Amino acid sequence: MDYRFERPERSHYLSVSGRIKSIEPVGYGSQQAYGCMMLMGVEGEGETYVNFMVTPTTFVLDYVELLVGMNATFYYRADAPAPLIFPPQFSAVVIVPEQEGRFVYVGNFDEELISADVSLQLEMEDTVQVVTTNNQKFLGNPVNKDLVVSYTNSTRSIPAKTTPDKIVVLCQNM
Repeated sequence: MDYRFERPERSHYLSVSGRIKSIEPVGYGSQQAYGCMMLMGVEGEGETYVNFMVTPTTFVLDYVELLVGMNATFYYRADAPAPLIFPPQFSAVVIVPEQEGRFVYVGNFDEELISADVSLQLEMEDTVQVVTTNNQKFLGNPVNKDLVVSYTNSTRSIPAKTTPDKIVVLCQNM
C-alpha cells in the first residue's frame, strides 16, 4: 500500500483584518499620480499595525468607500516583495469591508473547484453570480483562476462546501 499523502498548497494570499486607522494619499514617480494611490494604516489584533498600499488596481468588494474607523480585511500576495521596514507594508490586492454574516475566501481553485489549501469547495449553481473586478459578467471558466468568493454558509466537512453568493474573478492577476 502506498501511504504517501499530498500536502496541500498554501494560499497565494495572506490577510490582515483590523480597523483602518489612517488614510494618506501618496504619489509614485510623478505629481500626476498623487492622490491615485493611498497608504492605509490598519490596526489588527494584539495592537499590530500594518500599512497597505492601495492602488487603482486594488479590488474593493462591494465597491464601497473606505473610511477611517471601518473594519476590513486586506489581502496581499504571499510571494510579493515587501520592504523590510516597520511597520510592515504590503500592496493590497483585495480589500473586504466587514459585513456581518458574510464569509470571504480569496485564492485559487482547481478543476474540482477546491481551494489551493483544501479548505473550501465551491458548488456552482445557475444562481451564482460570477463577475470580473469591474462588475461585468465573467464569460469564462473560473477553474484555476484567482477568485474572491463571498458566501454566507458552508458545511462543516473538509473541505467545507458552499454555494457562493458571488464570485469575482481577479483577471488582473493572470
